[in-house]
Formats: sequence, C-alpha cells, structure tokens
Amino acid sequence: MLLYHLDFARTRLATDAVVCHVTGQRQFKGLIDVYRKTLSSDGIAGLYRGFGVSILGITMYRGMYFGIYDTMKPVVLVGAFEGNFFASFLLGWSITTVSGVCAYPFDTLRRRMMLTSGHKIKYNNAMHAFREIVGQEGFLALFRGVSANMLLGMAGAGVLAGYDQLNRISSRHSNNNEANQRVLK
Repeated sequence: MLLYHLDFARTRLATDAVVCHVTGQRQFKGLIDVYRKTLSSDGIAGLYRGFGVSILGITMYRGMYFGIYDTMKPVVLVGAFEGNFFASFLLGWSITTVSGVCAYPFDTLRRRMMLTSGHKIKYNNAMHAFREIVGQEGFLALFRGVSANMLLGMAGAGVLAGYDQLNRISSRHSNNNEANQRVLK
C-alpha cells in the first residue's frame, strides 16, 4: 500500500510515452508532475485507483504460487528428480505460468483503472471495468500481454528452485553439525 502510488506513477509515465507519439505532446513532464496533476484532478484516491483489484490479483497469484508448489513438490520432485535444480525450476516455471495466467486479468483491470486517472471516470469499480472491457473488446482482452508475463515467470521459478537448493544445503549442513556435536560429546 505504501508503494502502490509509485507503480501508479510508473504506469502513467510509461503510457504517456505512447500518447506522445500519437499527439506529439506528453501529458507529464516527469514523476513529480504525475503526482501534482493526479492530486489536483483526483485527489489522493487517484494515486490508488485499481489498488483493490491489485490486492485480489496478488493474493490469488501468491496463494496459487506457493500453494500449488508446496502441494506438487512432494509428488513430482521424488526419485531422480529429488534435489534436481532443473526439475525444481521446471516445476516452478509451470506453476508461475499457471498462477500468472489465472491472475493476469486482475493486473489488466488494475492497469486500465490506473489509466482513467485525470479523465472523466471511465470505470466506477473493478467489476464495472471488467464488464466494459469484456463487453467492448472481448474476454481475451483481459489477457493481452500474458505471454510476456509467462517469460517473467522464469524469475519466480528461479527463486523457488534456488530456495529449495539453499534449503537442502542448509539442512544438510545442519544435520552434519548435529552429528559432529554428538561425536564430540
């Protein structure tokens, strides 16, 4: 919540460059200008447009990310795959892809709601935005850009696989220390 306004400003600046190519003029001169114009047109609430749907999306994503991984790990990463970084990475990438695709519509709604700041309010809430986008552009519009998100999932997969490897090393080291302590006594 404390940093959401920065994501808002970043999104506005990134899309401002697109508008610049169309109209020839940028709407914002920089980060401070985004804040100044948003606060004057929409108040503090304008900096947090789309925050609620963002929370829903990240909760769904992280819940699936950790929940599915912790559920599938003891089933899939057994035998020859146990302790295998590559197998752990592939499982993690599969899970980040599934989680990311499921949560992506929330991210689309968040971005679209952010972009209405400073304009006549196009969307009253996330449900209204959902109905408008699906009604005007079709259901698949909620998933535009999801393929790039799948590639970004590689980083999340690396984190899961790396965590598993460090956890294995740590527990092996811990077990060796306990065995050494027993021998010394």
